[in-house]
Amino acid sequence: MIDVIKSKIQSWENIRTTVEQWKSEGQKVVFTNGCFDILHYGHVYYLSEARALGDRLVIGLNSRESVSRLKGPNRPINDDETRQYLLASLQYVDAVVVFEEDTPLELIEVVKPDILVKGGDYTIETIVGADIVLNNGGEVKSLAFVPGYSTTSIEEKLKKGE
Repeated sequence: MIDVIKSKIQSWENIRTTVEQWKSEGQKVVFTNGCFDILHYGHVYYLSEARALGDRLVIGLNSRESVSRLKGPNRPINDDETRQYLLASLQYVDAVVVFEEDTPLELIEVVKPDILVKGGDYTIETIVGADIVLNNGGEVKSLAFVPGYSTTSIEEKLKKGE
């Protein structure tokens, strides 16, 4: 089982080949990205909804440095290896790829997903890489959030000692 999980954690070079193989088999590839710092119900629900849109789910995971730039110096709480492993352990996640940049634009150009998905706080016009996916004949979707679940709210509860 550990080998299966580890095989889902891929490099940029490997993901290109993996996605090309899936597509040659007629499988629809869904891509999403994020920090996924403290994995919670909202993440799990969102990712299962994303996977339901296609045959394979690829997650672009912000690196530690990228998360710190976006969320502040105290984040991420979990290191890259932990976040990768937790995501890869989900049965409906097919690949996890870390990216160093603040946005997944370059990774989206490599993956060329059939469907690009983000959470409900994004509109299609504000989703990074939407133009690439749409120009390649793909779809872009914004999925609803599960109210009350976020890493920030968990972090605040911990600070308050709740």
